[in-house]
Amino acid sequence: MGRIVLENVVKRFDETEVIPPLDLTIEEGEFAVFVGPSGCGKSTLLRLIAGLEDATAGRVLIDGEDVTEVSPSKRGLAMVFQSYALYPHMTVRKNIAFPMRMAGMSEAEQNERITAAAKSLNLTDYLDRKPGQLSGGQRQRVAIGRAIVREPEAFLFDEPLSNLDAALRVGMRLEISEMHKRLQTTMIYVTHDQVEAMTMADKIVVLQAGVIEQVGSPLELYKTPRNVFVAGFIGSPKMNLLSGVEAAEYDADTIGIRPEHIDISMKSKKGSWEGTVGVAEHLGSDTFIHIHGIPGCDPMTVRAGGDIEVKHGDKIYLSPQAEHIHKFSEDGLRIP
Repeated sequence: MGRIVLENVVKRFDETEVIPPLDLTIEEGEFAVFVGPSGCGKSTLLRLIAGLEDATAGRVLIDGEDVTEVSPSKRGLAMVFQSYALYPHMTVRKNIAFPMRMAGMSEAEQNERITAAAKSLNLTDYLDRKPGQLSGGQRQRVAIGRAIVREPEAFLFDEPLSNLDAALRVGMRLEISEMHKRLQTTMIYVTHDQVEAMTMADKIVVLQAGVIEQVGSPLELYKTPRNVFVAGFIGSPKMNLLSGVEAAEYDADTIGIRPEHIDISMKSKKGSWEGTVGVAEHLGSDTFIHIHGIPGCDPMTVRAGGDIEVKHGDKIYLSPQAEHIHKFSEDGLRIP
């Protein structure tokens, strides 16, 4: 269970429409990620599903039941926030048990669920500690454990990793993905980090100004972005976008080429574009070179092997791989 459908949902704050009429379906068991820049409406959309915001118009359905007017506590959803929202005076065990206790569940059932959740989240050795004795990653796992024991129809995550450092974010990203594979429960995850979206999602929902720009699998969005916004947003580093004369050669208003789809020449002086090396980011297996002087795209980013030898100020010659050029019309839509 856990199929979520939004039908013609609208959200206004006074006279400001932050979510224009919107339709979306999250299938049972999917891991869907809402992604977009700050202020795009992704958290508002999640709160509409949770019932923490009232829809101005439209319907929210969970497993075919209209829950638009149903209170958050009765929607069968569990939400994990950016802040851990743990009770500092309670142990981990009591924090995880809290929603079950409020629901009047028997102590035996509580203990059974706590034991299972703690085992799956590697929290067994920490059940008698208080939140102040835990790391940020451990606290976030406690918050997730508190959601798991409710056995919800779906999990809703609102930027849950934003307060963690880079290494912990990677670790927790893997743990949440593994948890989804084990539980097979519908999950909706909000983030502004498109790397999280690409690595975790079955389905990505790209939002801008409350509008869904594209819905699809990570590779669908990466390979066939439907417009310039998605092309420039999905991918790390982002797609290079060129306009003007360079695009006109391809009968397009804008063309896009990803950093890994550009051939490099340092000595032959042969290539479609000539530029000057700026910053080169050596990451071990890869090097990202930022190149200046390319008409319509300054700087341009190129992905090269980790062993390439370039230095600031070098002349470099680039050729886009023709089969990987993306073309967009004047209104920003993809040209087939």
